[in-house]
Amino acid sequence: MSAQAQMRALLDQLMGTARDGDETRQRVKFTDERVCKSHLLNCCPHDILSGTRMDLGECTKIHDLALRADYEIASKDRDLFFELDAVDHLESFIADCDRRTELAKKRLAETQEEISAEVAAKAEKVHELNEEIGKLLAKAEQLGAEGNVDEAQKVLQEVEKVRTKKKDAEEEYRNSMPASSFQQQKLRVCEVCSAYLGLHDNDRRLADHFGGKLHLGFIQIREKLDLLKKTVVEKQEKRNQERLKRREEREKEEKMKKRTRSRSREHKRSRSRDRRRKRSRSASREKRRSHSRSRERKRRHRSRSRSRSRGHRHNHEQSSRHKSSRDRERSSRDGSRERDKKDGMNGRSDSRRADDRDVGDL
Repeated sequence: MSAQAQMRALLDQLMGTARDGDETRQRVKFTDERVCKSHLLNCCPHDILSGTRMDLGECTKIHDLALRADYEIASKDRDLFFELDAVDHLESFIADCDRRTELAKKRLAETQEEISAEVAAKAEKVHELNEEIGKLLAKAEQLGAEGNVDEAQKVLQEVEKVRTKKKDAEEEYRNSMPASSFQQQKLRVCEVCSAYLGLHDNDRRLADHFGGKLHLGFIQIREKLDLLKKTVVEKQEKRNQERLKRREEREKEEKMKKRTRSRSREHKRSRSRDRRRKRSRSASREKRRSHSRSRERKRRHRSRSRSRSRGHRHNHEQSSRHKSSRDRERSSRDGSRERDKKDGMNGRSDSRRADDRDVGDL
C-alpha cells in the first residue's frame, strides 16, 4: 500500500464516508446487510488472520474503514446491537477451529504409540512448561519492541526459572520410558490455534509460535468473543432494566390515569348528584313558588271578588243614595216649585186684592 493510500485510509477511519462530500460512497451505509459487522467492531477473522498460514482470503461482505468510523460516531448516541451479529460470526469460526483441533488430536492418537497414563502426565507437564516459556519469550520480545527494557529483563528472569523446571520435568519423563522411544518426537495440538507443537522444540521455535501472528490472532479473536459476550449480556440486562422501568412507569401512569378517571367519575357523579339536588331543590322551590303563587292568586281572586262584591254593594248603596238624594232633590225641587207657585198665587191674590182696594178707594 502506497503512502497516499495509507493517508486516505487514515482519513476514512477518522472522518468517515462524508469527508470529501462523495455521494457515491454514502449509498452504502454501515447499517446495510452487505457490510461486515465484525469488521465494524474490528474483530473480523479475515482481517486478523491475513498473511498467516490460515489466511481466509477476502471477506464476502464489505470492509471499509470509513463505514467503521461512521459506526463509531453513531454508536455514541444509540445502541445498534451489532455485537450480536459479530458474536454469531466469531462463534461459528471458533467452533470450526475447535472441530479441527479435535480432528488433529484423533489423528495423533491414531499415529503415535500408546503410552501409560503416568508417562502421558509427565509429557503433558513438559508441554505446559514449553507453552509457558514460549508465552514469556513472546511477551519479552513485545516489551522490548515497545521500549520497556526493564520489564523485559524481569520477564527473561522468569523464563530462566521456568527453564530449570522444564529440565527437571524432561529428566523425569526421560527416566520413565526407554531411550529409543524418548528420541521420537511427541507432538501436541495447540488448544488455541490447532497448530502442532513438539515436545523437544527449542525456545526459538516456541517463541515464534506463541509470539506469532497466527497464535496471537486466535487469542485476539477468542478474547474479543468473550468481551462481546459480556457486552451483549450487559446490554441485554440494561435493556431489560429499561423495559422494566418503562413497564413500571406505564403501570404508574395507568394507575394515575385510573385514579384520575375514578376521581373524574366521582367528580362527575358528585356534580350529577349536586345537579340532581339542585334540580330537586329548584323543583321543590318551583313547586313551593307555584303553590304560593296559586295561593296568592286565590287570595287575590278572593280579595278581588270581595272587593268586587264590596264595590257592587258600595255602588248599589251609592246609587241608592244617589237615587234617594235625587228623589229628595226632586221632591225638594217640586216642593219649592209648589211653594213658589203658592207664593205666586198668594202674591197675585194679594196684588189683586191691593189693586181691588185701590180701585175701591178710587
